[in-house]
Amino acid sequence: MIKFIIQTFKRFAWFKRFNAKVTYELLAKNIPAEDWHFMNYGYTPNIDEPLLAVPNDPKIQKYSLQMYHYLAAKAELTGKHVLEIGSGRGGGAKHIATYYKPASYIGLDIASSAVVLANKIHHATGLSFIQGSAEKIPLPDSSIDVILNVESCHGYGNVDTFLSEVKRVLKPEGKLLLVDFRNSRENMILFQNQLKKSGLQQLSQEDITPNVVQSIEAEDESKKERIKKLIPARWQKLFNEFAGVVGSTFYETLKNGTRPYYRFVLVKK
Repeated sequence: MIKFIIQTFKRFAWFKRFNAKVTYELLAKNIPAEDWHFMNYGYTPNIDEPLLAVPNDPKIQKYSLQMYHYLAAKAELTGKHVLEIGSGRGGGAKHIATYYKPASYIGLDIASSAVVLANKIHHATGLSFIQGSAEKIPLPDSSIDVILNVESCHGYGNVDTFLSEVKRVLKPEGKLLLVDFRNSRENMILFQNQLKKSGLQQLSQEDITPNVVQSIEAEDESKKERIKKLIPARWQKLFNEFAGVVGSTFYETLKNGTRPYYRFVLVKK
């Protein structure tokens, strides 16, 4: 019954905003572990993507880091002004700011606790984190060269408003780099149509579902150990579902193809 009620309320924009903010506020407040930097499901690169040398250390969360790294590789970032919308715990921002050396990198997140945590544990030249909404970005028009959005916009109240704000703050020829899933093929088609109507020109789209499945499988043991370490026992079953471990509903729907996961590159003309 509770699950049915939640799914019903998720049809409303106000509830999706509320749900996302409360969830990530609680996670940042109650699990402030400084060695947990990422919240995406991870990415295993294609054979034609240059190999990133990452130590095989579970604390690094290699596959989640790779999700950011190979998305960022889709645009020139060196010396550019970069905005990440939905920066979470800040690990991706830190990697990109350090590796790709943009002139500035702003991580924007709706959860103030996540912003406080990210500013505390991540430091790099030009890197900062601010609180704000994806549907009302607190930045001037035409001020950003590249926007990243990692596994975030599925939780927004109004995706069309988000895309309108992206277009507003991007400079001409600025790019949107985005990875995200939808809970059905029909909803992915709906999202693809929203992108087409956004006024941004699509340069590429890739179904990276198999890459995400491979990363979940490769990281499963270390992820479950991290959950045992950080999450109270009474919440571990629920969190395993949230984290998409092998055997979870999230994992199974990715693997059977009913939950597609895509990577997009768009440009403002």
